[in-house]
Amino acid sequence: MVKEDIRIKKVIVHIMDPTIGMPVLSDTELEYGSEFADFVKEHIAKISSGDDARECRFYKEESEVCHILEQYADESFVDISKDIATLLYDIMNSNIDIPPADLLIVRFGYDAKEYLAILKMNYKAFYTHRTMALEDGNRNEIIRHKSLLPSESQRLTEAALIRLDDLALWCIEKKYEVNGEKTHYFSFLFLKCSSHLSHKSKLSIVSKAVESIQKEGYGEAERFVKQMEAKSIIQEEIEEKGGFTVEEIAEKIFEEKPELKIAFQDKMEKYDMVKEEIQPQSENTVRKYQSQHLYTDTGIEIKIPMEQYKNPKSVEFITNPDGTVSVLIKNIEHLEAKL
Repeated sequence: MVKEDIRIKKVIVHIMDPTIGMPVLSDTELEYGSEFADFVKEHIAKISSGDDARECRFYKEESEVCHILEQYADESFVDISKDIATLLYDIMNSNIDIPPADLLIVRFGYDAKEYLAILKMNYKAFYTHRTMALEDGNRNEIIRHKSLLPSESQRLTEAALIRLDDLALWCIEKKYEVNGEKTHYFSFLFLKCSSHLSHKSKLSIVSKAVESIQKEGYGEAERFVKQMEAKSIIQEEIEEKGGFTVEEIAEKIFEEKPELKIAFQDKMEKYDMVKEEIQPQSENTVRKYQSQHLYTDTGIEIKIPMEQYKNPKSVEFITNPDGTVSVLIKNIEHLEAKL
């Protein structure tokens, strides 16, 4: 979603702090100006355009949130938001590791569709000032404020966007300890929905599987070169096509060794990802594929931009007769050392 095209229609905020002993629910919608609307739009846009969001589907028989939204009407916005907040608070109140937050529920429109956003804004602790009035004048102090909301630049860790006409659902979340076990409580206990892997997770699985197969199939010096080649292939597919299918990337990476391609596909089969399409959207997700990072056993670190790695006039990797590898950096016109 493009931030400028998001139209905020209704907002309400509920205070979800288990240390209080009960949720502090608002009985009226929030009155807000353009600056706050931009703040909310920024967070919604980050969720929709980031690669952490997973497309989910409600378990319609089990999900109380789904049942509530099936009856959604604008005139009931406040009551519906309070019901949703109460469901979440009951889970938070029973699990002390889930952080307190302000819960923003937002009704908005985008591209001729209507949506509801559930934004859990976990409190951040920052230092601020406080003025104390004393008998002999004012005293300014620095205090640690524990109930500040995330800024526009920070990504929320738990949130959901729900399209109201068909209850399609996108969710971001983080695991917290529930009954002694790390759990995705936001989707599993609160929303009660199934989910697909995010593009970020799928890209990570493919990268780790490629690395694992290459580690098994090549010697140390050859593996080093093949790992760089694989990273370059993935980066090229993302840059030129916006993504790739797992099946196609396997053909390119393991073109010379069909037996490794079969081993890789066997790994992907476990995730039901052999024919999966991966299209990362976020710059943060693909940034690590824009350069080669090399670390030697002698403690030297080298970072090579991908366009320079692909240029034989800029860098060359030489396998020596004794099995060691040399890196030759060529045609340097200017060299600078930084302290």
